[in-house]
Amino acid sequence: MRQKRLASLLLALCFMLTFASASAFASAPEDQPFKPVQVFDVKAGKVVLTTPNDKEYQEFANKWISSITGLAPQLTNDDSCNYVYRVPLEKPVTISVNGTKLLADDVFLFYCDGKPPLLLVFDEQRRPYLLLFKEDIKPFIKKIGIPAE
Repeated sequence: MRQKRLASLLLALCFMLTFASASAFASAPEDQPFKPVQVFDVKAGKVVLTTPNDKEYQEFANKWISSITGLAPQLTNDDSCNYVYRVPLEKPVTISVNGTKLLADDVFLFYCDGKPPLLLVFDEQRRPYLLLFKEDIKPFIKKIGIPAE
């Protein structure tokens, strides 16, 4: 069961990497200034919500980035991560962590039961960085509505 769960998480990471680089999301519709925010359900193995991105989502993502405390240890093989949220950024942002600078244009939030949330970003060469941060995600979860309170 644990190996199956780890495989699901790795599949989610691969899916998100593919999604982040998919040409279908190269530009937002003219009436939407940003690419949409998406929710990936790890158990279901699919995107379960796509919603318009707005200034409030941008503020959430920027607060998360501003509160990064360091690199996270590798994902463990437990079954607590249920959702991954993709928040495309208005413009690429430089992130400095542990002496490394990287430029990211999407932020992926991992929501895991009973564990601190994690951020996943990809640098210019599409290398993944899993990051710890300290900003409260409850306002974001309330706005996005998944999981329901």
